Amino acid sequence: MLYDSIIIGTGPAGVSAALNLKILDKNFLWFGSGASSKKVEAAELIRNYPGLPDISGVELSSALVSHAKSMGIEPRHEIVTAIYDLGGRYAVTAGTDTFESKTIILCTGVTTAKPIGGEEQFLGRGVSYCATCDGFLYKGKTIGVILFDKAFEHEAEYLASLAGKVYLMPMYKGCGVSSENIEVVMKMPKEIAGGMKVQKLIFADGEREVDGVFILRSSVSPSILLRGLNTDGGHIVVDRQCRTNLAGVFAAGDCTGRPYQYAKSVGEGNVAAHAAVDYLAEHRE
Repeated sequence: MLYDSIIIGTGPAGVSAALNLKILDKNFLWFGSGASSKKVEAAELIRNYPGLPDISGVELSSALVSHAKSMGIEPRHEIVTAIYDLGGRYAVTAGTDTFESKTIILCTGVTTAKPIGGEEQFLGRGVSYCATCDGFLYKGKTIGVILFDKAFEHEAEYLASLAGKVYLMPMYKGCGVSSENIEVVMKMPKEIAGGMKVQKLIFADGEREVDGVFILRSSVSPSILLRGLNTDGGHIVVDRQCRTNLAGVFAAGDCTGRPYQYAKSVGEGNVAAHAAVDYLAEHRE
């Protein structure tokens, strides 16, 4: 099935884009962790959102979730790991499935984690973001698993059930993953290295030989997610219509740069959705 649009991200910008596409009767998919964001929920008090003075982050998050549900919209709780330009349409990979769309709206927020040395170079050649997609390739082999969030501990356990040896690198305290074939390494590798494929993880004080590396984080940097996307300082470059340098690809919210404000994100989500609809009208087959 070919969708009109695929939205990636469930913060305020993603919610706004989804609501507008629904109102404009477009056929779309929406991917993310939920109809909100951890950033919104963590806000103690929001005083500059028009019409909602002194609202808490939890209250705003609840309002966004309720509004989306009242319109019959709910996101698919899957992480998008890659987007491919097929020339006039895009293929989006989430989990083990691939979906095609005429337009893409990126509402990915700000990715704070910097890519590890070699991460981009070895993507698809030993570096993976999806345990269920690629785990079977490493049955009985030695892998590294860099874990950024407790939410992905089940994926690390799944990988451990397949691999012969796992070097587990949790980037937080209180990791609950354990298995006889897991060796916990409490440090971040400086580099992922190898030849045609990944061969080792390099640390400040040594290295570990591995056949592959799984990086389990809540989002993938836009520049890695979609090759050829124009970024500047980690932000996606857009014009006043939230258009990127790639035809049919739009971006909204914190991922487009400062100010990191909820009202700005909601406004850009609206603009991006309408710009995507205009694009669809101009490229009607």
